[in-house]
Amino acid sequence: MGELLVTPWRRFGHDRLYVNLPDGQSAAWFDLRTGQTTILLDAYRDAAHDALASYLEKSSEPAGYPLPPPPTRSSPPPVSPPAPLTGWTPEVPEPTGSWPVPEQPASQPGSPPARPPAARSPVRAAGGPTDDLAANLPGAALRAKIEELTPGFWRALLNRLLHRPAETDGWSKGLIGEEMAGAELARLTTWGWLVLHSIPLPRDVDIDHLLIGPGGVFTINTKHHVGARVWVGDHAVKVGGQSHQYPRKARAEASRASAALSRACGFDVPVEAVLAFVAPEKLTSSPPRAEGDLIRLHAIRHSQFITFKDFPTVWDRHQVEQIHAAARDRQNWLDA
Repeated sequence: MGELLVTPWRRFGHDRLYVNLPDGQSAAWFDLRTGQTTILLDAYRDAAHDALASYLEKSSEPAGYPLPPPPTRSSPPPVSPPAPLTGWTPEVPEPTGSWPVPEQPASQPGSPPARPPAARSPVRAAGGPTDDLAANLPGAALRAKIEELTPGFWRALLNRLLHRPAETDGWSKGLIGEEMAGAELARLTTWGWLVLHSIPLPRDVDIDHLLIGPGGVFTINTKHHVGARVWVGDHAVKVGGQSHQYPRKARAEASRASAALSRACGFDVPVEAVLAFVAPEKLTSSPPRAEGDLIRLHAIRHSQFITFKDFPTVWDRHQVEQIHAAARDRQNWLDA
């Protein structure tokens, strides 16, 4: 089965320990603030508990709050969606490596610490701060839907007494998947990539993630099928024998994004589509193709985003910034 690795993860207001397989796939994660564990791969439940217990015994208490006790098998930890994120101030990361990063001016004595710039390129100011999509967190649209559908206390109590499934269960799983994909995408910023989340489109739909970097522009549709056997073709996806039209939707999002960004930038911005599956048991796909007007489709595990850093360069730094500045302006998506 291989030894599981425990890795600390602190982003988007969370403080977690991820339990990963040797190939990088996540089997579980443990929330240090709440003491709750989420099992992603049930086959590794006991091994994940052992790995967490061993790690927590060797770790000191994190600053600011006591270390929760490790989970036990006699009382399996509950699986729950992450709490709404609060107190997090989004930043636009500066690329590192061969691209120079401008130095920040030193703070004067007694003044608050300098904050990183909100953007490297101007965004239309007329619409106000809500027009800046860089403030959107991973899963923002799903989080809003969950808040809308969450019942009051008495309705929730009645649902539990009648053993009714929660209406938010499916949305909560999707939210976990988008946050996990967002965490993997954030790793690409080291190589000059930029990412936006939950881009609203007309007709009450949104793009889960938009990735912009030296290797191209990609719309990303996250699918939460933990432990499933997934086959991806040019026109359909089969999950456990059931067929889904995921490729058509993914390509439609990429086409709308390409039209909107090309119009806003004044030059052609090709966009490719990505289907990112969260922790499937097996993922089989045909090689990505772009025949005629068929937009190229990539089918990957959510943990494979790091491989995009090796894509051939198609945009220089100035072009990446220009596309990103256009993409983060909500006004540019109104006619998408």
